[in-house]
Amino acid sequence: MDLSATGVAPRDGKALAAASTAVVLWASAFVAIRSAGDHFGPGSLALGRLLVAAVALVGLLLYRREGLPPRSAWPGIVTSGVLWFGLYMVALNWGETQVDAGTAAMLVGIGPVLIALLGGRLLREGLPPKLVAGMAVSLAGVVVVGLSTSDGDGGSALGIALCVLAAVAYAAGVVSQKPALRHGTALQVTTFGCLIGAAACLPFAPRLVSDLAAAPPSATLDVVYLGLFPTALAFTTWAYALSRTTAARMGATTYSVPTLVVLMAWALLGEAPAPLTLVGGVLCLAGVAVSRRG
Repeated sequence: MDLSATGVAPRDGKALAAASTAVVLWASAFVAIRSAGDHFGPGSLALGRLLVAAVALVGLLLYRREGLPPRSAWPGIVTSGVLWFGLYMVALNWGETQVDAGTAAMLVGIGPVLIALLGGRLLREGLPPKLVAGMAVSLAGVVVVGLSTSDGDGGSALGIALCVLAAVAYAAGVVSQKPALRHGTALQVTTFGCLIGAAACLPFAPRLVSDLAAAPPSATLDVVYLGLFPTALAFTTWAYALSRTTAARMGATTYSVPTLVVLMAWALLGEAPAPLTLVGGVLCLAGVAVSRRG
């Protein structure tokens, strides 16, 4: 990965390593979700992942004796917990039952543009003209991806819509989390955001119990992996890096996720997006690049 394109200052080695760790682990999550999705429903998979992560995060929080975050951090924690840890994960899991892992990653790849847009408005990080142009290019890419994967029965169209919804929830979650990190630590914000997301997914608990009873050990291990690494570890390292830069610049760290996901899905799942899907994905990423140029 080109370190200068990560959006984190090169001199901040720890933040750079944290952002890179989150990117690689999130890329692997798309593949693990696709694998576990054959045995777990979208909601039960999200809840299982969050419960595993919550156990690990609470244990670490107690070990480090960080305690509760201050009251001023809670609005951002609650909002990011519901949108990013809850809605995002359910929407993405559901979307990946309709489209392949690479396509899902490309669609969620518009998230950085949305982060920059929301950050410019809500966090006063600025709204340059190139951002607007980048959004237009990325949205054109979404249309191309939708056309390339449409099967005429609404299934793929539903997958596209769910992945775009996941991108919106992800962007809103990041922008909500940024103010919380001014008051709480990365571990506090991640832990309680995860707990709130798990609480929001509790209606899926009966389905999780039945899915666990029927799932093979390999699928259950996928859930454990998703909880420990792409959730507990990646979300914490992301929050650590986010606390040291702007939301828009951190969004730039996810530029390489779709490419990593396509390579991982091809190697582990045998999935290769259609040529037109790749064109749409390139447009999505090109729009993000245009929005961050200069």
